[in-house]
Amino acid sequence: MSERPAGVVADDAAPVNPAGDGRPRCAWALSTPDYVRYHDEEWGSPLHGDAALFERLTLEAFQSGLSWLTILRKRPAFRAAFAGFDLATVAGYGPADVDRLLADAGIVRNRAKIDAAIANARAALAVPEGLDALLWSFRPLAPRARPRELGDVPSQSFESVAMAKELKRRGFRFVGPTTAYALMQATGMVDDHLADCWRATG
Repeated sequence: MSERPAGVVADDAAPVNPAGDGRPRCAWALSTPDYVRYHDEEWGSPLHGDAALFERLTLEAFQSGLSWLTILRKRPAFRAAFAGFDLATVAGYGPADVDRLLADAGIVRNRAKIDAAIANARAALAVPEGLDALLWSFRPLAPRARPRELGDVPSQSFESVAMAKELKRRGFRFVGPTTAYALMQATGMVDDHLADCWRATG
């Protein structure tokens, strides 16, 4: 798998949280309290709203090549730096804002990714149906077997390849098939909680 939460731990099992609440979880979620919280409260839960999805899209792009834990811990700073991921505000960022972001030690200071976030906000505003509708249109409709171990979880899918291709066509950057699939996992378009995990819904 890619360097997403499920790639953090190699163990296939869904061990019980060492905090002692008795809930079995996906193995990747147990290395830090940050992961436990993210796993329990967000990952795989359906998420809607243009700003909320733009945030996830942006964070997934910034995560490329880095640990997801780094992004989680910098998330409050990202929200402050990108005006709560308000599309119109970020789309209006100019050179002075880029300089400000490059000087912000609270976020990942990568010019290409910062430029991509601004370009993606502009591209999202140009989507007639809205970013939410566009992204969710790639949700898989056919049922599939729930993964039993981490090795059963793909790093991309037919749908994520199609999503990445369409986003690129519309001017989005830093959203390849693997990043698109991670977005789909994070926002509940697919549910990759392992069969033994308490979050598994069926």
